Amino acid sequence: MKDCPFCNLNNIEHSTEFFNIIYDKYPVSKGHILVISKRHIASYFDLCGAEKYELVEIIDTLQRYLSDTYSPDGFNIGFNDGKCAGQTVQHFHLHIIPRYEGDMENPQGGVRGVIPNKQKYKIEDNEDLGQ
Repeated sequence: MKDCPFCNLNNIEHSTEFFNIIYDKYPVSKGHILVISKRHIASYFDLCGAEKYELVEIIDTLQRYLSDTYSPDGFNIGFNDGKCAGQTVQHFHLHIIPRYEGDMENPQGGVRGVIPNKQKYKIEDNEDLGQ
């Protein structure tokens, strides 16, 4: 696609059969990486089985690389799927975001923070987490 920024990359760090890997241009933290499908598809759910399999292998490899290179204390790994979920570039890409102790005041709830008033919760003793 001519207008797609991920179809016209010039800063590829690494390439596999199905994905290009780059450092995020607007990183959330040091080492923030994007894994971008080579095929121009918008959704994770449009990836074929071989692409999904390779994606899991890439996540594991990049976790080891980022741990060795930046020594983060944790990770957020995920993607936005659809405009209402916050996807701004309609080309599948997955974020691997290293997290560091003290990078935010209270990280409890992690990815639940996509809806800020839902991020914080308290697990009560004997609470059924399936509810």
